[in-house]
Amino acid sequence: MSGDTSLVPGRGATARLSDKYPLGAILLCVVLLGAAAVATLSNLVVQLPPALWLDALASPDIDDMRQVLVHYAFLPRLAVSLLCGAALGLAGTVLQQVLRNPLASPETIGVSAGAHLALALATLLAPSLLAYGREWVALAGAFTAVAAVFALSWHKGLSPLSVVLAGLVVSLYAGAIGAALVVLRHEWLASLFIWGAGSLGQQDWSKTLWLLPRLGGAALLIGLMVRPLTLLGLDDEGARSLGVPLGAYRFAGLAAAVALIAFVVAAVGVIGFVGLAAATLARIGGARRLGQQLVMASLIGAALLWAADQGVQIATGPQGDLLPTGAMTALLGAPLLLWLLPRLALGLETPALGSERLPRARHSALVLAVIGGVLLLLLGLALLYAPGPHGWAFAFGDQLQPLLSWRLPRVSAALAAGAMLALAGLMMQRLTGNPMASPEVLGISAGAALGMMVALFSLSDAGRPVQTAAATIGAFAALLVTLAIGRRAAYAPERLLLAGVALTALFDALILVLTATGDPRAMLLLNWLTGSTYGVDANSALLTSTIAFCLFLAAPLFMRWLDMLPLGSATVQSLGVNLRATRLLVLLMVAALTAASTLVVGPLTFIGLMAPHLARRLGLSRALPQAVGAVLVGALIMVCADWVGRTAIFPRQIPAGLVATLIGGPVLMWLLRRR
Repeated sequence: MSGDTSLVPGRGATARLSDKYPLGAILLCVVLLGAAAVATLSNLVVQLPPALWLDALASPDIDDMRQVLVHYAFLPRLAVSLLCGAALGLAGTVLQQVLRNPLASPETIGVSAGAHLALALATLLAPSLLAYGREWVALAGAFTAVAAVFALSWHKGLSPLSVVLAGLVVSLYAGAIGAALVVLRHEWLASLFIWGAGSLGQQDWSKTLWLLPRLGGAALLIGLMVRPLTLLGLDDEGARSLGVPLGAYRFAGLAAAVALIAFVVAAVGVIGFVGLAAATLARIGGARRLGQQLVMASLIGAALLWAADQGVQIATGPQGDLLPTGAMTALLGAPLLLWLLPRLALGLETPALGSERLPRARHSALVLAVIGGVLLLLLGLALLYAPGPHGWAFAFGDQLQPLLSWRLPRVSAALAAGAMLALAGLMMQRLTGNPMASPEVLGISAGAALGMMVALFSLSDAGRPVQTAAATIGAFAALLVTLAIGRRAAYAPERLLLAGVALTALFDALILVLTATGDPRAMLLLNWLTGSTYGVDANSALLTSTIAFCLFLAAPLFMRWLDMLPLGSATVQSLGVNLRATRLLVLLMVAALTAASTLVVGPLTFIGLMAPHLARRLGLSRALPQAVGAVLVGALIMVCADWVGRTAIFPRQIPAGLVATLIGGPVLMWLLRRR
C-alpha cells in the first residue's frame, strides 16, 4: 500500500494536478516570459524615461524622436517576435503530429529553406511576382520543398529517418543554390543574405498588421482540427476504423503548418530552431494531449523568440539590426538540441549498411581501371582545355607553361580534397554501420570549419599549417560530440543525423554573427565557405597533396578493420580486435582527412556521402576496392567541379565546392530515392 500515492498527504493531489496540467512546461514558460520581460524593461529604460511609456504607447509626440522610435520600432518589433515565435512553435507541433515524427520542424524538413530560396529567386529573376504578395512566393517555395521531401521519403513510408534525411538534403541543396545566386548577383542579394538570417527590425506596424490575419487564420484552422489531428497520432488502421479521412486531415494539417512557416519567412526571414525547440520542450515539460502541446508550444515559442530578440537588443543596442535574431536563436538552439537528444524518445532504427542488395563486380580491378581512366581524361581536359580570348581551345607547349602556374595548383588541390573527403565518408559509414554517415551530414566538416574560424580570429598570423591543426582539432571534437550522443542508442541514424544538423546549424549561426559584425576576416571566411579554389597557390596545393599522400599511405592499415566493423561489436571483439582502440584510430583518421579537405573545398560538398555510395553501386563491396573506388570517384567529382567552375561563366568563376554541391545534390537525391 505504500506505493499508493493517494494515501500520502499532498502527493495524490500533486500527481492529479500534473496529469491535468503540464506543470514543467508552464514553469519553463513562466521563467522565459519573466526573463524576456526583465530584458524588455531594461531596453525600454535605455530608450525612454518610464514616465513617458504610456504616451509613447498610446499617442507618441512626433516632436520627441524617442517616443517615435519606441512606438514605431521597438513595440512593433516586440509584437512581431511574439507572433512569429508562437507561429513557429505551433507549426513545429503540428508537423510532428501529422508526420508522427519527433524530429520534424521547419528546418529539418526543408520548409524554411524552400521559402527563402523562392523569395531569393523571385527577387532576382521575377521581382514583379512580389507585387502580388511575398506570402504567395514563400508558400510556393515551401510547398515545393515539402513535395521534394515527400517524393524522396515516400517509399520508406515517411519514416522519421527518411523524412529528416530528405529534409536535410533539400535544405542543404536550397542553401547551395542560394549561395550560388549570392556569388553571381552579389550586388542584388547581399542584403537578402542578412535579412534571410531572421532580422526582426521594424519601422512601423505594417508587418504586424500583415501577419495578424494570416497567422490567425492558419492557427484557427489548426484549432478546429484538434480532434482529428489527435487521431492522426494513432496508427493508420486504428484511425481508419474510427472513420477518419486520413489523407484529407493530414494534408490540411500539413498545409496549415507550412502556411504558418511561409508567412514567418516572408515577413522576417528564417528563424532557426524555435519550432523544434518549442515543440520538444512542451512535450518534455509534460504536455501529453495534443491540445496541451499546441498551446504550450505556442507560448514557449513566443517566449523563446521574445527573450532571444531582447537579448540581441541588449547586446547590440535597442535599434541595432545588424545582428539577425534568427542567427542568435540557432546559436542558442543548437546546444539546446544537443542536450535534448539523449532525452528524446525517438525509437531505435537499426543501421543497415548491408541491407541493400546491390550488384557485386566480378572484376573489381577492371571497374577501378575504368574510373581511373575517366579521371585521367578529365585531368587532361582540366589542365589543357579552357575558354580564352578566341573561344575554347587546347593549350600546349609555350602557351601552356604560364597557364599551368595557376591551373595545376587548383586542380591538384581539388583532386586531393575530393579524394580525402570520399575516404573519410567511407570510413564513417563502415565505423557506424550507418549508410548515411559522412563528414558533411554528421557535422564533422562544420567542426573542422569552426576550428579554422577560431584560429583565424584568435591568432594574428594563422598560416596554413596552423589552420590545418586547428581544423583537425575541431573535426575530432565534433566527431566525439556526435558519437557520444549516438552511443546510447547504438549509433541510431536519427540521433547521429540530428546531432549533425545541430552542429552544422551552430557553425552557420556563428558565421552569420561574425558576418554581421562587419569584420573583413568574416567576409574572407564566407568566400572560403563556398569552396573556392582560386586562392590556392603552389605552396598550399603542395601541402594539401602531401597530407593526402601521407594519409593514403596509412589507409591500407585500416582496411581489415573496415571489413569487420559493419559486422557489429560482438563479432569484432570475438575476432580478437581491441574495439575501443580501433574506433579511436579510425576517428583520428577521419578527423585528419576531413580537416585537410575542408580547408580547400569548404564544409559542404556531399562528396563524403555520395562517393562511397557510387562506388558501392558499381559493385565494389569489400573495404579495399570500395575505398579505392570512392577515392577515385571523389577526386573525379571535385576535379570536374573545379573545371566547370572555372570555365562555365568565364571570365567569372563559380567556387568548386559550390559546383560540387550543385552536382552532388541531385545525385544524392537519386540515391535516396532508390535506397
